[in-house]
Amino acid sequence: MDNQNGVISNVEVRSHENNLVHRTREIDRQRLIVRRGQPFSITFQCPHSLTPKHHLELVLYLGKRDEVIIKVQEEYKAKDKWWFNQQQVQDEMLLTLHSPADSIIGHYRLVVLIVSPDGHTLAKTGKIGFHLLFNPWCKDDAVYLPDESQIHEYIMNEDGIIYMGEWLHIGEKHWNFGQFEDDIMDICFDVLDNSNDALKNSKMDIENRFDPVYVSRIVTAMVNSNGDKGVLSGRWVAPYTDGVAPYRWTGSVPILQLWKKSGFRAVKYGQCWVFAAVACTVLRCLGIPTRHITNFASAHDTDGNLSVDTLINEKMETISKKDSTWNFHCWVESCMRRDDLPEGNDGWQVLDPTPQELSEGVFCCGPCPVKAIKEGNVEVKYDTPFVFAEVNADIIVWLVRQNGERQKLTVDESGVGKNISTKCIHSDCREDVTAHYKYPEGSKNEREVYEKAGRRVSKPNNGLTEPRQLHLTIKRTKPVFGTDFDVIVEVNNNGSNNTKGKLTILAEAATYNTICCGECQKHATNVAVPAYKTHKEVLRLRYEDYAKCVTEHNLIRVKALLEVPGESSPIYTVINIPLSTPELLVQVHGRAYRNEHVTAYISFTNPLPVPLKGGVFTVEGHGLPATKILVDGDIFPGSKVSVKFSFLPLRVGVRKILVDFDSDRLKDVKGVTAVVVHSRRTSRIPFA
Repeated sequence: MDNQNGVISNVEVRSHENNLVHRTREIDRQRLIVRRGQPFSITFQCPHSLTPKHHLELVLYLGKRDEVIIKVQEEYKAKDKWWFNQQQVQDEMLLTLHSPADSIIGHYRLVVLIVSPDGHTLAKTGKIGFHLLFNPWCKDDAVYLPDESQIHEYIMNEDGIIYMGEWLHIGEKHWNFGQFEDDIMDICFDVLDNSNDALKNSKMDIENRFDPVYVSRIVTAMVNSNGDKGVLSGRWVAPYTDGVAPYRWTGSVPILQLWKKSGFRAVKYGQCWVFAAVACTVLRCLGIPTRHITNFASAHDTDGNLSVDTLINEKMETISKKDSTWNFHCWVESCMRRDDLPEGNDGWQVLDPTPQELSEGVFCCGPCPVKAIKEGNVEVKYDTPFVFAEVNADIIVWLVRQNGERQKLTVDESGVGKNISTKCIHSDCREDVTAHYKYPEGSKNEREVYEKAGRRVSKPNNGLTEPRQLHLTIKRTKPVFGTDFDVIVEVNNNGSNNTKGKLTILAEAATYNTICCGECQKHATNVAVPAYKTHKEVLRLRYEDYAKCVTEHNLIRVKALLEVPGESSPIYTVINIPLSTPELLVQVHGRAYRNEHVTAYISFTNPLPVPLKGGVFTVEGHGLPATKILVDGDIFPGSKVSVKFSFLPLRVGVRKILVDFDSDRLKDVKGVTAVVVHSRRTSRIPFA
């Protein structure tokens, strides 16, 4: 630092020592980055002329225009105040600063002044910059997490797994959160600085950044770009030609870097798992323990009646999209103390950055206590009624006749909130956290909670309470994308009378959030089912039938409607059939060392009966910028393509390389491999 009047010189922020004990070396080893509620030290040199009559004053500045100024006290007086102590050895002064556990997080500038007995400033340093983060290791911090293994996963782990698909066919996508990659911490503070609150009143916004409830709410609003300068723009159907298709992202780092590079213009495009993953990166980087959550069969109840009402016409076309049930929906949970709520609401909080509904005028959701959701305490803020419905709502399907008459087809009280999932803390396995959100389906507690939260207004049941003689089911299959497969619909007659009816089967391409993208095939026939017998109807779906309309989600929705003469209403059922895709083979040959180029190989075989055009591999990993590798020419049916690339690992430990393949007819094919990166200077590997 520049000295003034020859008194203060050689200021040393001791980033090596401080960052090590504050567990921030993964972020940066040069700059000073510390966590609140934990002391840190700096040193500077002073001449022998400095006498005991002189004293030091320390002042902290926050904000781009120094909107917030904090005077550091010379000794401990209260736990909510900054204070320091000093120790002089010869011509070196050691200053130890103590921050409160509820300090404002952000970019600080520290000025040290030497003051004479009469109050005159004899000299001062320039502004010494450092960053202060939340501290989950500190018992007094609102984000304190006592389990070290949980902190390792929910703060320190840069690798994640996102669960997708359908609740009976759960798939996974590996993700690089990358919260410690170069420049990411600075971008995370840019996220806060560009919020509407910050732009409207910077001083008030900074003063509120002590509170993880406030900060996490700002993050959920800023990850989407609805109504602000947020990071991601959402799009749920193709085309994505003016941006990046949501399924092509494999990590948060390129998204945040692109947002910064573009002058804080929204990056195109995201869907729920991408919004949640970016929020997870930002919150972990800032020091808030966070995990990525997937809720399978997730309800979107827009009118707050705790039911998802789906209206279809006689062609089985959905005619009302007001409410919907998504195959899956992703959000994050962050762990924090809720000092703003009654006792019993601490712990994991739901935060949902996907722009669905307004929350106090802003497209964000949460933080909402998971405990409040389980107990049906929907009056607790924030947005508990909406999240409660996502995991608890009933599903009601109505048939709307041409004359406008409505008939209730099905009522499903247990079809929502299935297999709520997150990554385990000790492995890459899936952890089911459904029991955190709800009591067992059909249990007395579950229905009591539902009543407590406010049961929907009852509607005419059209005789659905009477037992049916016929039952309609669609058999689940596990087809592979590119193959022909059969859909089997069974009509089971449990009665003593022979029965006839008209059976209609519709197969359509759909997105994960129930948007229909085209009819694959439709079949109608008259069926006769003898007493106590089962009729099987087979619908053959050929590749050419579904290839023309299937989306990147590779999902076929099959509906069946049986109309029986004399019955008050038809019998209806629906299932989703995911089409599995092949995996890429990713291999690294030889031993990997930090700061030395490593060669990796990707191989892929075309499983489709048609050539693939425009093939491109996208590679991402720790210390590896997202790289695109174009495939030369077409990939013919059954043929194999192999490519190689090199990368430069920057950190030791276990690192993952993520690869995505896309082409004109086959998209979202993933591959992953783990690499152990060694250091030449030691045989021991410090796993991050």
